[in-house]
Amino acid sequence: MITRFNLYMDDSGTRHPDRHLNLAANRPDWFALGGVLVRDDDEAVCRTMYQEFCERWSIDYPLHSEEIRNHKKNFRWLGNDQEKRFEFLTDLQHMLLNMPLLGMACVIDRCGYHRRYDLRYGRQKWSLCRSAFAIAVERASKFAREDGRKLDVYVERSDRKTDERIENYFRELKRSGHPFDPTNASKYTPLDQVSFRDTLYDLKMKSKTSPMMQIADLYLYPMCKGGYDQTYRPYSALVESRKLLDHHVSDPAALGIKYYCFENVVPKLSETKETGADGDVPATPGQPSEEDLVG
Repeated sequence: MITRFNLYMDDSGTRHPDRHLNLAANRPDWFALGGVLVRDDDEAVCRTMYQEFCERWSIDYPLHSEEIRNHKKNFRWLGNDQEKRFEFLTDLQHMLLNMPLLGMACVIDRCGYHRRYDLRYGRQKWSLCRSAFAIAVERASKFAREDGRKLDVYVERSDRKTDERIENYFRELKRSGHPFDPTNASKYTPLDQVSFRDTLYDLKMKSKTSPMMQIADLYLYPMCKGGYDQTYRPYSALVESRKLLDHHVSDPAALGIKYYCFENVVPKLSETKETGADGDVPATPGQPSEEDLVG
């Protein structure tokens, strides 16, 4: 019997390397692909937890992170009652932190990417999703191989052109291995083509209504934001609960969440730290406010 890890990936930010880029702006500007990594035999538990949460709150529409954060569209009601909002977000965070899955992603700082590659490649720079997809899938593949499993990849459906690109990236990984310069990539001990072919099982596109894609969406934003601000409560909650891939690999820099082209980013750090099994991690802040509870 084939056992698998399922990687559910959403996207966040602008995938074009130069579009709407403001190098003078002092604000986070990223593109990311990522979400959650779950064993196939644990996925039913996650889906049941999702269904029970929606039933408790009489929700029959998707849990979209942006709508929840900004009290928009289906979640306008969150802006009307502070006590109810706090109760909802507390329950949502409890569900996310207790699901048997891990958050993982590749987050690219767009300004850093431009500074590193524009002079060398100009308009020939890759679309950011090409790098992000290859890195995220390779790291998920390594984790799956450590557990003796194959990897299925699920990506949120986009426009036809973007979906075709993703499908081509997946085929190329199986056919040729990673697309990066071998010398530069060697320090990360990349998988060879045979390992990719043996590990990658299937790629499927999923709609926004997929429960697991919604969970991926809710995990992805805090991981992106955490690259710039480690005090961001949804990120620090994931850290303290050891819900990130980084906490379950031997070398987080090479095997965990990838923050790519972040060399000029100085993240805001927690003032208080505690040492965990994998080194220094931000300690949990005090009692959270209601806006702190979800990505």
